[in-house]
Amino acid sequence: MTDSNQTTAEVTPPLENIDLLKQLIAAPSPSGYEQPAQEVFRRGVAPFADSIETDLLGNAYAIVNTSGSPKIMLAGHCDEIGFLVTHIHDRGYIYFSNIGGHDANITVGQRVLVHTARHGSLSGVIGKKPVHLTDEEERGRKTKLDDLFVDIGATGKDAVAEKVSIGDPITYAAPFEHLQGDLAVAHSFDNKSGTFILAEALRLVSLERDKLTAAVYGVSTVQEEIGLRGARTSAYFTGATVGLALDVGHAADYPGIDKRKTGDIELGKGPVITRGANINPQVYKMLIEAAVERDIPFQLNAKGVGTGTDANAMQLNQGGMAVGLIELPLRYMHTPCEVVSLSDIRNAARLVAAFILKVTPDTDFRPSMQNYAAPEASRLKKEVTVD
Repeated sequence: MTDSNQTTAEVTPPLENIDLLKQLIAAPSPSGYEQPAQEVFRRGVAPFADSIETDLLGNAYAIVNTSGSPKIMLAGHCDEIGFLVTHIHDRGYIYFSNIGGHDANITVGQRVLVHTARHGSLSGVIGKKPVHLTDEEERGRKTKLDDLFVDIGATGKDAVAEKVSIGDPITYAAPFEHLQGDLAVAHSFDNKSGTFILAEALRLVSLERDKLTAAVYGVSTVQEEIGLRGARTSAYFTGATVGLALDVGHAADYPGIDKRKTGDIELGKGPVITRGANINPQVYKMLIEAAVERDIPFQLNAKGVGTGTDANAMQLNQGGMAVGLIELPLRYMHTPCEVVSLSDIRNAARLVAAFILKVTPDTDFRPSMQNYAAPEASRLKKEVTVD
């Protein structure tokens, strides 16, 4: 476990290949419309992947050491929440439905991009009747997405319909920006950060390829936000023995969060290793060992049910997959201003790569009494310094 009192911690180096992360953030990819982000992913992993494939659902695979054993699947979903054009009003306002989960109170007044096939991305704003013009009953009513619309500045249905089609996707216009320290904000760190961690882990593994025995299938999965769909099909396709899901998790280091529900998770303290029913005990044990051996800071969390991530679908593939979950601490999930620590992203990629290099053809992932009692981080002989 990390020790915040360590005085020998090294200064965290900058996040390598950060341009790839920024490109992923900039590429629109609401569930079902992921291919702009997938194209960025395919280009990003091309220098070190043995082969790259795309399946019928849209999952993108970067495979390293194809003939190795066993098969390891990494899953980082590239889809983001967004909206979908459903109707164009006679005066040119665009009505929409949601893709994934939204808080309508946050959606009001946001700037968005409507992504069209013929005219590229069109800027717009999400409008609603101002509070000055509402009566008391309206003010007390919870905002619904049905009450909202997008205004792209065009007048009349015909003018808008010349550019916008029913079914065009919409995303928040909230690009990557640096905050203070090593924190950054963007609209889709859930889960472009997981896709980037996957790609970066493959790059790191390629630098130590002489130590690699497993075949690694890095999958940028699709449609996670609407039902873990891409992980389900890609897990079946790979037939992997073991896998890691790479996603975001709730940080608890800002006002109003109940740590009894989320765990005591903070930005900058390292990636989160999850333990529970969705997690194979041997994978959990090896993740902790990998973190300790490589001096990678980490945090712990426990979930007694399904995690709500790609890990669920992976675990239940065919005869079962030994699954682990690494989550990136994140503030303000499913909003246009998701905040993460870049050092956490870097350390998550290091942890994934370190785990991969520990797996051999002889590794036994079957639950047993030997791995039932997982190592206690506080009792490890070798303490992990905070990067």
